Amino acid sequence: MKVIVDRAALMNAVNLASGAVAARTPKPQLTCIKLTAVKGDGGNELILEATDAEIAMRLSISQVDVSRPGSVLIPADRFRGIVAGEENEPTLSIETDGDVCVIKGSDANFRINGYPATDFPPIPNFDDVVAGRGTSAAKATLTHPAGSLSQLVSRTLFATARETSRYAINGVLMKRDGKRLEMVATDGRRLAVARAALSASDKDQKAVQCIIPSKALNMMQRLVQENDEAVQVAITDNQILFSFGTAANPGRAVLVSNLVDGTFPSYEDVIPKDCDKKVTFDRDVIISAVRRAALLTNEESRGVRLAFKAKDKQLELTSRAPEAGEAKIQVDLKDYAGEDVEIGFNPGFITDALKVMTEPQVMMELKAGTKPGLIKSGTDFLYVVMPVNI
Repeated sequence: MKVIVDRAALMNAVNLASGAVAARTPKPQLTCIKLTAVKGDGGNELILEATDAEIAMRLSISQVDVSRPGSVLIPADRFRGIVAGEENEPTLSIETDGDVCVIKGSDANFRINGYPATDFPPIPNFDDVVAGRGTSAAKATLTHPAGSLSQLVSRTLFATARETSRYAINGVLMKRDGKRLEMVATDGRRLAVARAALSASDKDQKAVQCIIPSKALNMMQRLVQENDEAVQVAITDNQILFSFGTAANPGRAVLVSNLVDGTFPSYEDVIPKDCDKKVTFDRDVIISAVRRAALLTNEESRGVRLAFKAKDKQLELTSRAPEAGEAKIQVDLKDYAGEDVEIGFNPGFITDALKVMTEPQVMMELKAGTKPGLIKSGTDFLYVVMPVNI
């Protein structure tokens, strides 16, 4: 292999691919990035591949001049350090000598000992999976704008569980049903549900659902470049594949992830349906008020009391930390329907949800101080949060 590649494009690709490299593993090949230089009628490209056996990524760089096709497997951390260190170079030369990779700048020459490229585990090809070729076949496919898909992830990912034995809630449920694409996440104390309309070509497809690991969704968001770029999604029995690309640069990135085993909780039963108190407020005003009230809380009293007053259409937020003091903040409400009610919430749980909402006006629905609260933004996002004792 012998290529000259744009350093900035390579640096971006290496940073992305490094997210799929195994941190700790007895298999040194999983700590590597596979480089493959391709020279064809369709143009030259340098392909980077990485996997930790749970998640895999394939990236294509077109800003490359390929003199000799070939491939090599080299340690990701050393490769990344060299590419980053040559920050003043517009291009880098990469050449292989057996399993050794030689990287050259204008005044530098690095030789990295690598491994045979054949030692790298194969990554599924997106087109083969969709067509049913190979060992795995897609049971469902869909295409969705990258910006909308990324927003669905942003509105749910924050509510996933961390380090729990209930593996099914360590990821986000993705569900296609009829005309709607839905993502759902919960950690047992809160629930986030985000929805988007499907394109016309996907509306009549059969219903499907799967649980996607949080790490995979974080990486998927990093691959988004343009909001209107189409993302193709393929779901097999145990994996999900995301393919990014445009007509000018098809298949520029492919992300493959194993799915989370287990059954996602029956979340529809958790969403309150009998709330008789409805509050409309300005999102930014409430975020500010909750954050300020949270300044005087501690680990023992990790809650803010919200007192809704119907007559004055006013909300009073109070907090108290015995060793620090107390806070009281008053906010005027846009609208309020129902009787007075007081309820305590973890302030972080409230601001987490408000930060991912785009509508300036937000509605909260309540039943009682001991019942969960429901926050809505438009018709495509809802959030259920359990109260805390104050």
